[in-house]
Amino acid sequence: MASSLLALLDDIASILDDVSVLTKVAAKKTAGVLGDDLALNAQQVTGVKADRELPVVWAVCKGSLLNKAILVPAALAISAFAPWAVTPLLMLGGAFLCFEGFEKVAHRFLHSRAEQEAEKAQRVQALADPAVDLVALEKDKIKGAVRTDFILSAEIIAITLGTVQQSPFATQLTVLAGIALIMTIGVYGLVAGIVKLDDAGLWLTQRASAAQQRLGRGILWLAPWLMKALSVAGTAAMFLVGGGILTHGVPAVGHAIEGFAAKAGALQWLVPMLANAVVGIVAGAVVLGLVTVVQRLRK
Repeated sequence: MASSLLALLDDIASILDDVSVLTKVAAKKTAGVLGDDLALNAQQVTGVKADRELPVVWAVCKGSLLNKAILVPAALAISAFAPWAVTPLLMLGGAFLCFEGFEKVAHRFLHSRAEQEAEKAQRVQALADPAVDLVALEKDKIKGAVRTDFILSAEIIAITLGTVQQSPFATQLTVLAGIALIMTIGVYGLVAGIVKLDDAGLWLTQRASAAQQRLGRGILWLAPWLMKALSVAGTAAMFLVGGGILTHGVPAVGHAIEGFAAKAGALQWLVPMLANAVVGIVAGAVVLGLVTVVQRLRK
């Protein structure tokens, strides 16, 4: 009896050790996607009224948890019954990310500065109007953020699944669930902190200490620039992540990029980024063109 109990405890310890090691490996592999996820989701709350920022972040966080609750069992099922479908599904998601990124860029360049200023003034007026239902206005923003999160979450789950593919089912499930929770809490915790920087700065400017006041003014100066930078980084991340998914989905293209990178010496890290960005921009332009043609034909 005692020996059986010790054997069981040893098996449990061995499984937990495997889970710990594989979770660390998966976390390292998905760190790049985590950075893109952070930039994209911080971008989603730009233009939201200050007292609605955290509710929006929380709503998107709940949507992200729901996404992962769907993706984890789906990934396990696909891996077990249709492993060939993982890459095509990821490539569809990558193409969608490229489309969203190019649509944002096209909207900026295809509309005049006067139109953009009028649109901005309309948003400001809506945010300042107490009669406007801000929650209703936020629904589209939240839906878009959750939709984008679904694709990034799918990539995180797919990368993690590749790490644990040869492990027992229990280990796969534990690592996937652990990574899903860690990534969600990490991303949206950081996003919540970033969007409340300006409130922290304002609070510091009202302190008695001169040093705290200077720090608060510095944060208030930095906050809008940080949000603008995250907005740009979020759009760039769409091309980099989406293009990266597409290039990895076509082995010949992926190997060609690796070959060019190997010849680039000290700049070998730059070649894949540039290649992914170019592929992402081209793919986004193609998909946007197709969508525009289909929309016009339907009209």
